[in-house]
Amino acid sequence: MASALKWAFADCETDNVTADRETMTPEDFRKVMELLNLRPMQFCLFLSALVGPETMQRMMLEAIAIGK
Repeated sequence: MASALKWAFADCETDNVTADRETMTPEDFRKVMELLNLRPMQFCLFLSALVGPETMQRMMLEAIAIGK
């Protein structure tokens, strides 16, 4: 579990995401969005099982605030 989390977003920097988004075809963007569709829910379920629902909620709300 720790190894998967360590590498999940290893190279995820906003500059890279912006460059990818600007060069993607509409079809590629649709594919990415399909793959992302369930990921937030899955991660919330993972966190809830690992640290409990209250801590999961706190962590996700903090992440959303930073993301904005």
